[in-house]
Amino acid sequence: MYYSPAKIAGIVIALLISLVLSLPNFLPTQQQTYMRDTFGLRPMTLGLDLQGGSNIVLEVDRKHFVEETLKPQIVSDIRGVMREQRIQFTNLQRTANGASIKVTKPEDLEKAKTALDTLRQPIGGDIFGATAAINLVNVSSDATGVFTLEIHPPGLEAKVAQVVGQAIEVFKKRIDGLGTTEATIQQQGKDRVAVQVPGLQDPERVKDLLGGTGKLTFQLLCDEQRTGPTQTVPPDCKELNVKPDPTNPNQPKVLWVQTSSRATVDGADLNDAQPSVDQSNQSIVTFRFNQRGAVKFGNLTKSNVGKPFAIILDDIVQSYPVIQSPILGGTGQISGNFSTEETRDLAITLRSGALPAKFSIVEERTVGPSLGSDSINAGLYAAVIGLIGVMAFMFLPYGFFGLIANLALLGNLLLLLAVMSFFGFTLTLPGIAGIVLTLGMAVDSNVLIYERIREEWRNGRTAINAIETGFKAALGTVLDANVTTLIAGVVLFGIGSGPIRGFAVTLSVGIFTTMFTAFTLTRLLVSLWVRYRRPKEINL
Repeated sequence: MYYSPAKIAGIVIALLISLVLSLPNFLPTQQQTYMRDTFGLRPMTLGLDLQGGSNIVLEVDRKHFVEETLKPQIVSDIRGVMREQRIQFTNLQRTANGASIKVTKPEDLEKAKTALDTLRQPIGGDIFGATAAINLVNVSSDATGVFTLEIHPPGLEAKVAQVVGQAIEVFKKRIDGLGTTEATIQQQGKDRVAVQVPGLQDPERVKDLLGGTGKLTFQLLCDEQRTGPTQTVPPDCKELNVKPDPTNPNQPKVLWVQTSSRATVDGADLNDAQPSVDQSNQSIVTFRFNQRGAVKFGNLTKSNVGKPFAIILDDIVQSYPVIQSPILGGTGQISGNFSTEETRDLAITLRSGALPAKFSIVEERTVGPSLGSDSINAGLYAAVIGLIGVMAFMFLPYGFFGLIANLALLGNLLLLLAVMSFFGFTLTLPGIAGIVLTLGMAVDSNVLIYERIREEWRNGRTAINAIETGFKAALGTVLDANVTTLIAGVVLFGIGSGPIRGFAVTLSVGIFTTMFTAFTLTRLLVSLWVRYRRPKEINL
């Protein structure tokens, strides 16, 4: 039961640090801001259910991904390898599940098979060969020289999983651009992403920011434009909608743009994009290309001075200025009757890059701040009532020892709040339930210790010896009980999501703080009492 001065100082310092770290949780908002800006101290992050905000679930649009991304890619790859190998072909076309091509010369069949086999696009696998890669495309042929490349269903599943992982990184960049650091973005199932943005009460803005793929292109307009509703689109052109401009009622609703790669510059070569204003004080987005994009953009504008070109975002024409002179510096601007907020969000979208696939919003939920405030109050009432009940339960049967347990319980709560605040863990409503459960588990440890002390005292040991033996003997039982609960908490965190993880975090952190207080703080307080009172009896 002896504690050296160094150990006592260490425990006291730990409690003082915990008090400082948890202090912002009890201060008004203005003081919290001061503590964060001055000392870097912050309160616990509140989850969506406590402070309100937006929750959106997005899903990969598989049909769009297959039709607009995978099939065009397969056709382009086939054309590329055939030309590279100088193999004559005809009837290159899309099929229901891929693409097909006919090799015209029989002597090229084996050469074509070897070339097309390189387009299987294996996905997954590892460098040690423990996991086999899955082909995205299966290649088959018939006796007439027709080769068919079909999308392999397991390969498509692997590709979708890959796309979801890439999309999560893009979503993180877009949400971070809003200035919030408390968003939760995680995969849900095989093809869904759940995005929670606490504190943001504008779900439409989040939807607009996340819903667009962010694909930017600069394409020349076709020489011929639509003049009547029955007019057909010319070859090598496609029809796109134009963003409405209320200030220009005569603006066309659709435009025909060239689809040739020579008439297109991809926005993937953008280096930066920032919101700004032009000389007329209109909101615009300025952009800057990297070296490769600057060269391509310069060549396009240099060869087409006096011609209009369209600035297209997600297949919507934002503006269609006329090229007045070659733009060789790799910089430009996008105008289109934007609001200040729209230019900011558009710049965020362009900087974060394009999504690898189109995502559809399948679920959206907005929690108002008043509902979140009610949840906090309800959770606090439950925690306070639970704390009072637990403290009463300990004090009534154990008297002075119960008082010591209650002091340790308050220290445990202080440590828990400090750890949650320091590491930025998110507190949810189930997390508050985890805190209340931690309080109950904390006194469980003291009950085990005190009952063991009582048993040793009744077996004839002296008071001091019974106390020391009780703490030592109960260690294994307390450790076993807490470790098994910790395993359950880890499993909940690993397989759960959202509120379940919030509960698992507070439960797991509470187990560590409970172990600390049970065998350091409680034992220290009892040892100090023993040192100064030298008890001959134990009233338990």
